[in-house]
Amino acid sequence: MTEPTVVERLARVSALIAASGRNPDEVAIVAVTKGFGVEACREALAAGLLMLGENRVQEALTKMEAVSDAKWHLIGHLQTNKVKQAAGRFELIQTVDSARLAEAIARHTPTQAVLVEVNIAREPQRSGVSPEDAVELVATASKLLDVQGVMGMGPAEGDPAAAFQELRRLRDEAEQRIGKPLPVLSMGMSGDFQAALAAGSTMLRLGQALFGPRANAGRAHGAL
Repeated sequence: MTEPTVVERLARVSALIAASGRNPDEVAIVAVTKGFGVEACREALAAGLLMLGENRVQEALTKMEAVSDAKWHLIGHLQTNKVKQAAGRFELIQTVDSARLAEAIARHTPTQAVLVEVNIAREPQRSGVSPEDAVELVATASKLLDVQGVMGMGPAEGDPAAAFQELRRLRDEAEQRIGKPLPVLSMGMSGDFQAALAAGSTMLRLGQALFGPRANAGRAHGAL
């Protein structure tokens, strides 16, 4: 059986967005190319997906050389010793989770657009600032960088609805705190994006929903 193309998978995602009552044109999609090769990146661009997301700085930089016309997002944890490589290279760094990291990025690129990552799942193995400290970090980071919103991941198990609602509430509270809009609410991945849409997500981070299982990445897309 022929695997669906990226265009076909994107059409399905767009239909689900519309079925949720949201306007597909108002929900940004970051195509997560982690584990997929350059050909997958090009397929995404050809399908109209201009924002590509990578978890690791080095993998992203390698792909940037081959796919220079994409808007690259860093969606994985950023270590301070990788800031010099990352700052100014990404359209959006979605994973600022401490004042120390915000300060390190600002020393290199104070105009860098970022999101504050919140550990809304409250899982110790996850990165992200605690929900209790999220608004304070947004306030601190917004004095140093171009903070555009917040990002979070639903829990590994169970219903993610409550976690997504909490992230939206924290975003709204942070807007009141800093006195300016934070338009980006980045939440929802391939397995839970419909719950994220119901909670008001404005940006989805989708990998398998667009490219298929990563176990097939090397065969289907020529993994790097």
